[in-house]
Amino acid sequence: MERTTTASAADFLDRALVEEAAKKSGLLWVRPAGQPHARPLWHAWHDGAVVVVGDGAEQPLHGLAAGTPAALTLRSKDKGGRLVAFSAAVTAVAPGTPAWDGAVEELKGKRLNAPDTDTIGDRWARESRILRLEPTGPLAPHPDGSLAAAPVPTPVTTRKPIPAGLPKLLFKKKRRS
Repeated sequence: MERTTTASAADFLDRALVEEAAKKSGLLWVRPAGQPHARPLWHAWHDGAVVVVGDGAEQPLHGLAAGTPAALTLRSKDKGGRLVAFSAAVTAVAPGTPAWDGAVEELKGKRLNAPDTDTIGDRWARESRILRLEPTGPLAPHPDGSLAAAPVPTPVTTRKPIPAGLPKLLFKKKRRS
């Protein structure tokens, strides 16, 4: 009995961490199942899940589809580093439903520089998709090493070091007359 209580408390805390991180960060990294790389998407948190809008004139969703699981990574808003990672079930939100209306209201507030703020929900219903990414299972463990990719090899190099006197020229104080 004690074990169940501890597990449910840990699940509750994990869920709270995911919710708080999703509400504070405007960007997350999504890697649909079968895709080699994660891609950044802007999002909103609504009704216990991350919601994203894409395709049409909005951000491309690159392989993210209803019924396909995805791995999500949320970043820290202040430092920008990896905060929490988890898997999510992806479902489509149907236009005209209460879930659609709620998701549109949340996303509309996060959409910067929309050309049609008043009618954005109608445009999204015509040409875009709203997907709901609901957290499933436990949080993913933090990696032991860096996940940074190695730089691409290139023949371009710096020709020579900067001249020793250059910083003095750039940062010298102007004389008062």
